[in-house]
Amino acid sequence: MPEVLNTLAYADLKLGKIDSAVESLDRVLAQVPDDLAASVMRAGADLLNHDTKGAEQTLLQACKIAPKSAEARRVLGDFYADQKRFPEAETQFQAALAIDPKDGPALLDLARLQVFENQSEAADATLERLAKMDGYHSIHAIFLFQTGRHEEAIRELEKLVERYPDDRGMRSNLVIAYRASGRAADADKLLAKALKSNPKDTDALLQRGEIAIGAKNYALAEGDLNQVLSLRPTDPEVHYLLAKLNQARGATLTYRQELSETLQLDPYLLAVRLELARDLSTTPDGARAALDLLDAAPSSQKDSMGILVQRNWSLWAVGDLQAMRKGIDEGLAHSRSSELLIQFGLWKLRTGDALGARSLLEEALKLDPTDLRAIKALTETYLAQKNSTLALQTVKDYAAKQPKSAPAQDFLGVLLMANGQQEQARAAFQAAKKDDPTFVRSDLALVQVDAAENKFEDARTRLQSVLAADGTNLTARLWLGNIEETMGNHEAAIQDFRKVIQADPANAQASNNLAYLLAEYENNTDEALKYAQKAVELAPEHAPYLDTIGWILYKRGFYTPAIGYLQQASSNSKPDAVWKYHLAMAYAKAGEVNRGKVELANALKLNPNLPEAKAAKDLLGGNP
Repeated sequence: MPEVLNTLAYADLKLGKIDSAVESLDRVLAQVPDDLAASVMRAGADLLNHDTKGAEQTLLQACKIAPKSAEARRVLGDFYADQKRFPEAETQFQAALAIDPKDGPALLDLARLQVFENQSEAADATLERLAKMDGYHSIHAIFLFQTGRHEEAIRELEKLVERYPDDRGMRSNLVIAYRASGRAADADKLLAKALKSNPKDTDALLQRGEIAIGAKNYALAEGDLNQVLSLRPTDPEVHYLLAKLNQARGATLTYRQELSETLQLDPYLLAVRLELARDLSTTPDGARAALDLLDAAPSSQKDSMGILVQRNWSLWAVGDLQAMRKGIDEGLAHSRSSELLIQFGLWKLRTGDALGARSLLEEALKLDPTDLRAIKALTETYLAQKNSTLALQTVKDYAAKQPKSAPAQDFLGVLLMANGQQEQARAAFQAAKKDDPTFVRSDLALVQVDAAENKFEDARTRLQSVLAADGTNLTARLWLGNIEETMGNHEAAIQDFRKVIQADPANAQASNNLAYLLAEYENNTDEALKYAQKAVELAPEHAPYLDTIGWILYKRGFYTPAIGYLQQASSNSKPDAVWKYHLAMAYAKAGEVNRGKVELANALKLNPNLPEAKAAKDLLGGNP
């Protein structure tokens, strides 16, 4: 009967039925006073009712009834630690160890307390003692590593790996320690040895795959991860690493699919849920999906600060300011964190209170002076008051205080470029590169400066350098295709766009650009139509893609369907003259000459000097 009542009480607590749980637990304790599980749940029920004294009395009574129970003393110690009554917690942990000197959980709790109170020598001794017990052998080495004693930690881990060669967890810790200490060759050697001994060692394959992603050796990573996937198809860790591989490659849709698969396999992975929600929230439609994703979190996670903060960002993306404000207020009631202050500042800015926003953002920067989101939002408060000079000066001051921050210098460059100060922007981007030679974002920004100054050779050379360091950078490859096309190197551009699509079939821009070039310069309208349809499928309202498919249909002689797409493109709020010339010619070919002449007249007003103007006028019989 007590076991049944305990089970019922546990279920009631999970459902929030505290009174019912208390009734069941009191019945258990009346029958079996030394039932520690019931005492712990009874104390938990007291805490849920905000009765701290009642919880303490319940646990003290458990220790009194079972004076030889180390576990009862440890549970009471955990209670005191949670209440930040550290001396009392330590007394109880020591009492538990006096009863059972080999109580591993009590030693671990004591060590945690000692670390928290900066008792490093005591923690060292406690963990060294704990490391002699099964299940805890690595813990002292991990402590050494986390406290900066890397070489001592590595020596200890090496001995452990030699003593326990089949313990993959120890080996993984040693690999991590090697790499963090700059001994990548030793890490690679250790993993190679493991895989030589057992080519199907999934832990070694996973770790080597993760390392390969960081090293941008995507082919090796893909091979290792797919091998693990074939052996452990339902392992969420494999799917998560496949997600990170696709993210590194720029394959956004596959990245999201793998994150979703990871969550399906383990819905309790909160960090993965938040990562997917963050990525989805980059667009309004995605943010709606992100809200559904966050609302689907397990009940035990719904009230977590991570969910609340990310939900605010997703609400911001969909424009639901009322719900966002409610979330901000709820969060600030618990913690005045920099991220919540940034959210509140953005909310104030959106609702027209630039001064109120500025105050909040300045407070956020005091908490975290390096938070670039805060300084970006702060500049917006000045821009909202049409004070671009002060906005720029604010960023200059910020960048001056962060001279070794590549992101800070890069943001200064972005703002200078927006203000038309291209040479100063170039200097800022170059400063970012000096601070961090691997900071590719500034490379790409410098490409934009080159292109704005018609320095296409320089832009191409810079992109080729980026791709030489990382051939999988799809943004650089796409931009190189655009530069090649601008320079008239159509064949080179076609090859670049093909490479982008091969790595990321869902890249709409690459599909559109490839379609246009195939139709225009290789007269391959069959293949061109396939890619144009894909681009429109991915972005059905994007006017340039509608024009491309319309023009390809025109070239194939399908004038009526071509008109439909070209009309959609030309009805854009900012139509391109080329689209209107294309529509005029489609009307002419379909026998609607008068409508064609109207569109030709509209196109000539926009730009009479394009090659398409002559073609349209020739087809429609001169000037309209």
